[in-house]
Amino acid sequence: MDWLQIFVLSIVQGLTEFLPISSSAHLILVPVFTNWDDQGLVFDVALHIGSLSAVVLYFRHELVGMTTSWCRSVAGRGTDDEARLAWWVILATIPVGLAGLAFEDTVQGVMRSPLVIAGGLIGFGLLLAYADWRHRGTRNEYRLSWRDALWIGFAQALALIPGTSRSGITMTAGLLLGLSREGAARFSFLLSIPVIVLAGGLEILHLADATVPVDWGALIMGALLSGVSAYLCIHFFLVFIKRIGMQPFVVYRLVLGVALLWLFGGA
Repeated sequence: MDWLQIFVLSIVQGLTEFLPISSSAHLILVPVFTNWDDQGLVFDVALHIGSLSAVVLYFRHELVGMTTSWCRSVAGRGTDDEARLAWWVILATIPVGLAGLAFEDTVQGVMRSPLVIAGGLIGFGLLLAYADWRHRGTRNEYRLSWRDALWIGFAQALALIPGTSRSGITMTAGLLLGLSREGAARFSFLLSIPVIVLAGGLEILHLADATVPVDWGALIMGALLSGVSAYLCIHFFLVFIKRIGMQPFVVYRLVLGVALLWLFGGA
């Protein structure tokens, strides 16, 4: 894998992991349009470690508070807003974890088609457009109920379909449930932490019995580039959506989806 491929894949992963435009779709499409060989599971794990490091660093203060309060609640010393938020993140992660185990082979096989990606980009993009257009919510992530968290968790399971976008579908669900744009985005970003850990852990299990050469320079560079771009993406996205909303991302999804239908629809 040359340095151009490392740079492109790392930046694509870092930017699209947290934008509502589907990182999995973009990582599938990059080799399609460039004729590059598949980057392999080892490099995918490195990219996800970079993205995970970025979101943990960005929300480090919230995570410390949530973890401390959650431990107190487990010990029977009361439950505050931070402890509840930690519980809701755990609850919302369960559906996607179960769905991922049940449908892993299907997701990794026939569903990686450009036409499936196009359908996900367009269909769930229109749903995001509706949720953002009608949103009147003012609640932040600390005002979620357990029912809200569970609904968002079920929505997150749909992100196994390439083109859906994990961040996009969870933000859509949050908006429909009455969260503010920023609240929906922040809860989506917090949800990404256990999801990335689970997905990365599954990939590592797949690698356990495989003998593959390790290019440590490529892995370190990929993780660093992915982490830096992901951190900047989170910061500027939260600033951006408060003023402009989700519609620019909807337009991008629709344009990309239509382009994929045009390019691959006759195949």
